[in-house]
Amino acid sequence: MEELYYPYDSHPTPGETVEVADGVRWLTMPMPGSLSHINLYLLESRDGWHVVDTGLRTPETADLWRGIFDAELGGRPVKGVICTHMHPDHVGQATAITERFQCPLYMTRAEYYQARAFSSGGFSGGSHSSWQGAQFYQRYGMPADYLEELGRMWRSRSSDGMGMGEMPMGYQRLQDGDVLSIGEHDWQVVVGSGHSPEHACLHCKSLGILISGDQILPIITSNVSVHPTEPEANPLHDWMESHDKFLDTPADTLVLPAHNLPFQGVRERLRQLISHHEDRLLAIEEACVEPQVAKDLLPVLFARRLDPRQTMMALGEAIAHCHLLMHRNRLRRALHEDGRYRFLSIDPDLARRAHPGQHDAPDERPMMV
Repeated sequence: MEELYYPYDSHPTPGETVEVADGVRWLTMPMPGSLSHINLYLLESRDGWHVVDTGLRTPETADLWRGIFDAELGGRPVKGVICTHMHPDHVGQATAITERFQCPLYMTRAEYYQARAFSSGGFSGGSHSSWQGAQFYQRYGMPADYLEELGRMWRSRSSDGMGMGEMPMGYQRLQDGDVLSIGEHDWQVVVGSGHSPEHACLHCKSLGILISGDQILPIITSNVSVHPTEPEANPLHDWMESHDKFLDTPADTLVLPAHNLPFQGVRERLRQLISHHEDRLLAIEEACVEPQVAKDLLPVLFARRLDPRQTMMALGEAIAHCHLLMHRNRLRRALHEDGRYRFLSIDPDLARRAHPGQHDAPDERPMMV
């Protein structure tokens, strides 16, 4: 499989922008932890700019935006804010920017209304204390004190900007196939799913650019999880189908992701992601030849000790893999007398397909995007 090509060897300095194509500027904003940054983009038109994703709701990010507005936009205003999806590092400054410039917010419907719901207390920080959250984590193998740890973790999230702030009261809806004409170029909306419910990417055929958000990343893999808010979801099925859809992207497209560096080789990367998850699915099947609780499958996916937040995301990923295998009629789930679900492999062809000891090594840690 061909290697990806990275035309840039470093990120822009925070507070500055880099032109990557005609009318397209790249900038970064800081994030806590190992991710360290999020990539954001500016699309230029004659009378102003469109912001693509906004960074976290932190004073540092707000200060950096003010510097960019003063020094990088040539005295022209922001005409619109486009958010690829509803996670806090993508929408954290949406209200502040749209209020400052009195400009519209563009999002898909599912992303906007999930963001609105979570900004009103419906994010995972609230679900941990509900009976639905308690039942969810108990059934998948977590002890009661884990919920207490999770609650403490979410209460601390607002200090690093990962809490969900108030969203603008209205938005303009993006749908798959829509075209946004910005300056001299048309940007087609391409919607994927799995990492979030209705993730909008922007493809400009004339420039050969895809702004991919978290849908396609070159090094890390986007978290695809089942959460207490939708306990029977099958997001990995949606994510794999989205990869098939994005394989139609021209091979020489420059992908502008939300994390890591811009790259070329979108088809190669999509095939890597598909192969990686198929390998993980088979490894879970092999682990479930005897009934397994989801929590006990975490070492199949991740190699190291996990903190409460990492455990929440890793468990969500493990459940997502199990739900896709159930959809494929390769696992059966049963609720046992101890109140826990156990998964059992049921495909009679597993012995032929299995190759224990030959799988990708478990990830050193889950990357939270």
